[in-house]
Amino acid sequence: MMHYGYYRFMGGWGFFMMLIPLLLIGLIIYALYQLGSSKRSDEVSSKTPEDILAERFAKGEISEEEYNRMKATLKK
Repeated sequence: MMHYGYYRFMGGWGFFMMLIPLLLIGLIIYALYQLGSSKRSDEVSSKTPEDILAERFAKGEISEEEYNRMKATLKK
């Protein structure tokens, strides 16, 4: 019965008064997540083609001949 009195006192807005702060917190968390993911994508795109080529060579994905040929092509 006490809950009904609180509901009448709030004019029916008690639910929304609890929901709005939760939505705001969710929105803040989502915004922070999006900012973090955009920073990560900037880091990936800041690599030069030479950096990517050197990484591929270091990982053993390409041979030394391929590395030197591609590096010369990039310098043109």
